Amino acid sequence: MAKEFNVPPVVFPASSSTPAAVPHQRRATPAPSAPPFQPPRPATSTALPFMSFDIGAAPAPSSFSAPSFPSAASGSFSSFDEEPPLLEELGINTRQIWLKTTSILNPIRVNPSIHEDADLSGPFIFLMAFGLFQLLAGKFHFGIILGWVTVASLFLYVVFNMLAGRNGNLDLYRCLSLVGYCMLPMVIFSAVSLFVPHDGVVIFAMAAMFVFWSTRICARLLVELASCGEEHRGLIAYACWLVYLLFSLLVIF
Repeated sequence: MAKEFNVPPVVFPASSSTPAAVPHQRRATPAPSAPPFQPPRPATSTALPFMSFDIGAAPAPSSFSAPSFPSAASGSFSSFDEEPPLLEELGINTRQIWLKTTSILNPIRVNPSIHEDADLSGPFIFLMAFGLFQLLAGKFHFGIILGWVTVASLFLYVVFNMLAGRNGNLDLYRCLSLVGYCMLPMVIFSAVSLFVPHDGVVIFAMAAMFVFWSTRICARLLVELASCGEEHRGLIAYACWLVYLLFSLLVIF
Protein backbone atom coordinates (compact mmCIF):
# COMPACT_ATOMS: atom_id res chain seq x y z
CA MET A 1 0.00 0.00 0.00
CA ALA A 2 1.58 3.31 -1.16
CA LYS A 3 1.86 6.26 1.18
CA GLU A 4 0.57 9.62 -0.06
CA PHE A 5 2.24 12.99 0.58
CA ASN A 6 0.41 16.28 0.61
CA VAL A 7 2.38 18.86 -1.46
CA PRO A 8 1.13 22.45 -1.26
CA PRO A 9 0.52 24.04 -4.60
CA VAL A 10 2.91 26.75 -5.90
CA VAL A 11 1.14 30.01 -6.57
CA PHE A 12 2.77 32.80 -8.69
CA PRO A 13 1.60 36.36 -8.20
CA ALA A 14 -0.36 37.56 -11.16
CA SER A 15 0.74 41.24 -10.84
CA SER A 16 4.37 40.55 -11.67
CA SER A 17 5.38 39.43 -15.15
CA THR A 18 8.62 37.96 -13.99
CA PRO A 19 9.04 35.20 -11.53
CA ALA A 20 10.13 35.98 -8.01
CA ALA A 21 13.81 35.82 -7.44
CA VAL A 22 15.04 32.87 -5.53
CA PRO A 23 16.92 33.96 -2.40
CA HIS A 24 20.10 32.12 -3.34
CA GLN A 25 20.05 33.48 -6.90
CA ARG A 26 19.82 37.19 -6.00
CA ARG A 27 22.57 39.46 -7.30
CA ALA A 28 24.47 41.72 -4.98
CA THR A 29 23.71 45.28 -5.80
CA PRO A 30 26.93 47.26 -6.38
CA ALA A 31 27.84 49.81 -3.73
CA PRO A 32 27.75 53.42 -4.82
CA SER A 33 31.18 54.56 -6.09
CA ALA A 34 33.15 56.81 -3.77
CA PRO A 35 33.71 60.36 -4.97
CA PRO A 36 37.21 61.16 -6.31
CA PHE A 37 39.87 62.34 -3.86
CA GLN A 38 39.59 65.99 -3.13
CA PRO A 39 42.18 67.57 -0.87
CA PRO A 40 40.87 69.73 1.87
CA ARG A 41 40.89 73.38 1.10
CA PRO A 42 42.57 75.76 3.47
CA ALA A 43 40.47 76.69 6.39
CA THR A 44 41.61 80.25 6.45
CA SER A 45 42.76 82.66 3.78
CA THR A 46 46.19 83.02 5.39
CA ALA A 47 47.37 79.52 4.35
CA LEU A 48 50.44 79.30 2.19
CA PRO A 49 49.71 78.82 -1.53
CA PHE A 50 52.11 75.91 -1.99
CA MET A 51 50.21 73.87 0.63
CA SER A 52 47.08 73.87 -1.48
CA PHE A 53 46.48 71.45 -4.35
CA ASP A 54 44.25 73.88 -6.10
CA ILE A 55 46.43 75.45 -8.79
CA GLY A 56 43.97 78.18 -9.46
CA ALA A 57 44.07 79.29 -5.84
CA ALA A 58 47.81 80.05 -5.88
CA PRO A 59 48.54 83.72 -6.54
CA ALA A 60 50.51 84.53 -9.67
CA PRO A 61 53.95 86.02 -9.15
CA SER A 62 53.93 89.72 -9.44
CA SER A 63 57.42 90.07 -10.95
CA PHE A 64 60.25 87.87 -12.25
CA SER A 65 63.90 88.87 -12.18
CA ALA A 66 66.35 86.96 -14.38
CA PRO A 67 69.65 85.92 -12.73
CA SER A 68 72.64 88.02 -13.68
CA PHE A 69 75.99 86.40 -14.56
CA PRO A 70 79.32 88.25 -14.52
CA SER A 71 80.78 88.89 -17.92
CA ALA A 72 84.44 88.78 -18.88
CA ALA A 73 84.17 92.28 -20.33
CA SER A 74 83.23 93.72 -16.97
CA GLY A 75 86.60 92.77 -15.53
CA SER A 76 85.31 90.29 -12.97
CA PHE A 77 87.69 87.58 -14.22
CA SER A 78 90.73 89.81 -14.30
CA SER A 79 91.96 88.34 -11.00
CA PHE A 80 92.36 84.89 -12.60
CA ASP A 81 94.41 86.28 -15.46
CA GLU A 82 96.77 88.04 -13.07
CA GLU A 83 97.58 84.88 -11.11
CA PRO A 84 101.06 83.38 -11.73
CA PRO A 85 101.40 79.93 -13.37
CA LEU A 86 101.12 76.82 -11.25
CA LEU A 87 104.79 75.82 -11.63
CA GLU A 88 105.86 79.28 -10.50
CA GLU A 89 103.63 79.05 -7.44
CA LEU A 90 105.23 75.71 -6.57
CA GLY A 91 108.70 77.23 -6.90
CA ILE A 92 109.64 75.30 -10.07
CA ASN A 93 111.53 77.41 -12.58
CA THR A 94 111.75 75.39 -15.78
CA ARG A 95 114.05 77.87 -17.50
CA GLN A 96 116.50 77.75 -14.61
CA ILE A 97 116.44 73.94 -14.62
CA TRP A 98 117.14 73.92 -18.36
CA LEU A 99 120.07 76.33 -18.03
CA LYS A 100 121.62 74.30 -15.23
CA THR A 101 121.19 71.09 -17.20
CA THR A 102 122.86 72.48 -20.31
CA SER A 103 125.75 73.84 -18.25
CA ILE A 104 126.39 70.42 -16.72
CA LEU A 105 126.30 68.76 -20.14
CA ASN A 106 129.43 70.75 -21.02
CA PRO A 107 132.06 69.55 -18.53
CA ILE A 108 134.77 71.81 -19.96
CA ARG A 109 132.94 75.11 -19.56
CA VAL A 110 130.78 75.07 -16.46
CA ASN A 111 129.09 78.32 -15.49
CA PRO A 112 128.94 78.47 -11.67
CA SER A 113 126.87 81.67 -11.66
CA ILE A 114 123.84 79.75 -12.95
CA HIS A 115 123.94 77.47 -9.89
CA GLU A 116 123.95 80.28 -7.33
CA ASP A 117 120.19 79.89 -6.76
CA ALA A 118 119.80 76.41 -5.33
CA ASP A 119 116.69 74.35 -5.97
CA LEU A 120 115.64 70.72 -5.61
CA SER A 121 113.27 70.43 -8.57
CA GLY A 122 115.96 69.50 -11.08
CA PRO A 123 117.75 67.03 -8.74
CA PHE A 124 114.45 65.31 -8.00
CA ILE A 125 113.80 64.86 -11.73
CA PHE A 126 117.29 63.44 -12.29
CA LEU A 127 116.99 61.04 -9.36
CA MET A 128 113.60 59.78 -10.57
CA ALA A 129 115.04 59.30 -14.06
CA PHE A 130 118.01 57.40 -12.59
CA GLY A 131 115.64 55.14 -10.65
CA LEU A 132 113.47 54.61 -13.74
CA PHE A 133 116.42 53.41 -15.83
CA GLN A 134 117.43 51.12 -13.00
CA LEU A 135 113.89 49.79 -12.93
CA LEU A 136 114.11 49.02 -16.65
CA ALA A 137 117.26 47.05 -15.86
CA GLY A 138 115.30 44.97 -13.31
CA LYS A 139 116.50 46.80 -10.18
CA PHE A 140 114.13 48.57 -7.81
CA HIS A 141 116.41 51.19 -6.22
CA PHE A 142 114.24 54.28 -5.65
CA GLY A 143 114.58 54.22 -1.88
CA ILE A 144 118.28 53.40 -2.03
CA ILE A 145 118.95 56.28 -4.44
CA LEU A 146 117.16 58.86 -2.32
CA GLY A 147 118.87 57.61 0.84
CA TRP A 148 122.34 57.57 -0.70
CA VAL A 149 121.95 61.09 -2.11
CA THR A 150 120.95 62.38 1.31
CA VAL A 151 123.87 60.66 3.05
CA ALA A 152 126.28 61.80 0.32
CA SER A 153 125.16 65.42 0.69
CA LEU A 154 125.65 65.24 4.45
CA PHE A 155 129.09 63.72 3.88
CA LEU A 156 130.22 66.45 1.49
CA TYR A 157 128.74 69.14 3.73
CA VAL A 158 130.68 67.90 6.76
CA VAL A 159 133.92 67.38 4.81
CA PHE A 160 133.84 70.82 3.19
CA ASN A 161 133.05 72.69 6.39
CA MET A 162 135.74 70.80 8.28
CA LEU A 163 138.29 71.76 5.64
CA ALA A 164 137.14 75.38 5.40
CA GLY A 165 136.85 75.85 9.15
CA ARG A 166 134.85 78.76 10.48
CA ASN A 167 135.03 80.62 7.19
CA GLY A 168 133.06 77.97 5.31
CA ASN A 169 129.70 79.17 4.01
CA LEU A 170 128.35 76.02 2.33
CA ASP A 171 124.84 75.22 3.52
CA LEU A 172 123.21 71.81 3.32
CA TYR A 173 120.47 72.91 0.90
CA ARG A 174 122.96 74.13 -1.71
CA CYS A 175 125.10 71.03 -1.24
CA LEU A 176 122.11 68.79 -1.86
CA SER A 177 121.21 70.79 -4.96
CA LEU A 178 124.71 70.53 -6.42
CA VAL A 179 125.01 66.81 -5.72
CA GLY A 180 121.62 66.23 -7.36
CA TYR A 181 122.40 68.24 -10.48
CA CYS A 182 125.76 66.51 -10.88
CA MET A 183 123.87 63.19 -10.98
CA LEU A 184 123.04 63.93 -14.63
CA PRO A 185 126.11 62.02 -15.97
CA MET A 186 125.09 59.07 -13.80
CA VAL A 187 121.60 59.20 -15.33
CA ILE A 188 123.13 59.08 -18.81
CA PHE A 189 125.36 56.19 -17.76
CA SER A 190 122.36 54.32 -16.36
CA ALA A 191 120.51 54.76 -19.66
CA VAL A 192 123.47 53.67 -21.81
CA SER A 193 124.18 50.66 -19.60
CA LEU A 194 120.89 49.11 -20.70
CA PHE A 195 122.43 48.38 -24.12
CA VAL A 196 125.93 47.37 -22.95
CA PRO A 197 126.83 43.95 -21.50
CA HIS A 198 127.89 44.10 -17.86
CA ASP A 199 130.50 41.34 -18.05
CA GLY A 200 133.14 43.11 -20.11
CA VAL A 201 135.69 45.88 -19.92
CA VAL A 202 133.49 48.36 -21.82
CA ILE A 203 131.10 48.92 -18.95
CA PHE A 204 133.95 49.65 -16.53
CA ALA A 205 135.57 52.11 -18.93
CA MET A 206 132.26 53.91 -19.36
CA ALA A 207 131.78 53.99 -15.58
CA ALA A 208 135.22 55.57 -15.10
CA MET A 209 134.46 58.24 -17.72
CA PHE A 210 131.07 59.21 -16.26
CA VAL A 211 132.39 59.19 -12.68
CA PHE A 212 135.19 61.54 -13.70
CA TRP A 213 132.63 63.78 -15.41
CA SER A 214 130.41 64.06 -12.33
CA THR A 215 133.40 64.48 -9.99
CA ARG A 216 134.92 67.32 -11.97
CA ILE A 217 131.70 69.30 -12.20
CA CYS A 218 130.69 68.80 -8.56
CA ALA A 219 134.13 69.69 -7.18
CA ARG A 220 134.37 72.82 -9.32
CA LEU A 221 130.89 74.04 -8.36
CA LEU A 222 131.57 73.45 -4.66
CA VAL A 223 134.85 75.36 -4.80
CA GLU A 224 133.49 78.23 -6.89
CA LEU A 225 130.22 78.77 -5.02
CA ALA A 226 131.61 78.32 -1.50
CA SER A 227 134.56 80.32 -0.30
CA CYS A 228 137.73 78.95 1.37
CA GLY A 229 137.79 75.80 -0.71
CA GLU A 230 140.38 76.58 -3.36
CA GLU A 231 143.31 75.24 -1.37
CA HIS A 232 141.44 71.99 -0.63
CA ARG A 233 140.27 71.28 -4.17
CA GLY A 234 141.95 67.86 -4.27
CA LEU A 235 140.36 66.61 -1.04
CA ILE A 236 136.93 67.87 -2.09
CA ALA A 237 137.31 66.18 -5.49
CA TYR A 238 138.28 62.92 -3.74
CA ALA A 239 135.11 63.05 -1.60
CA CYS A 240 132.99 63.68 -4.71
CA TRP A 241 134.72 60.80 -6.50
CA LEU A 242 133.78 58.41 -3.69
CA VAL A 243 130.14 59.51 -3.88
CA TYR A 244 129.70 59.02 -7.62
CA LEU A 245 131.79 55.87 -7.67
CA LEU A 246 129.21 54.37 -5.31
CA PHE A 247 126.39 55.22 -7.75
CA SER A 248 128.32 53.76 -10.68
CA LEU A 249 128.74 50.47 -8.79
CA LEU A 250 124.98 50.52 -8.21
CA VAL A 251 124.48 50.65 -11.98
CA ILE A 252 127.05 47.96 -12.82
CA PHE A 253 126.11 45.43 -10.16
